[in-house]
Amino acid sequence: MELKDYMKLPYTRLVQEMNDESGHYFYGRILELDGCQSTADTLEELYASLNEAMELYLEVKLENNLPIPVPDVVGNYSGKFVVRLPKTLHQRLAIEAEREGVSLNQLALYKLAQ
Repeated sequence: MELKDYMKLPYTRLVQEMNDESGHYFYGRILELDGCQSTADTLEELYASLNEAMELYLEVKLENNLPIPVPDVVGNYSGKFVVRLPKTLHQRLAIEAEREGVSLNQLALYKLAQ
């Protein structure tokens, strides 16, 4: 594959809004490409900067004939996994779900998505 082919693949972009001692900014990385990351003051700048970082990352890999990971396909995941937890935590979550009027599964999904 060529650079343009890799650039079209649906790589996972993780974006975080940051507020720390450096100030307010956005941090992003390409999950499948270890070390491919960038920062910017706005989301628009971050996406442009992240695409540039990805292009440079891929160019180096291609020039040196190094393997390039491709994104996972969503179809490879069932959307289900099992978590074991202490009985006391199970009890606490079940009580919270009941108070909120939702299922334990819905509560867990909400908490994982935060």
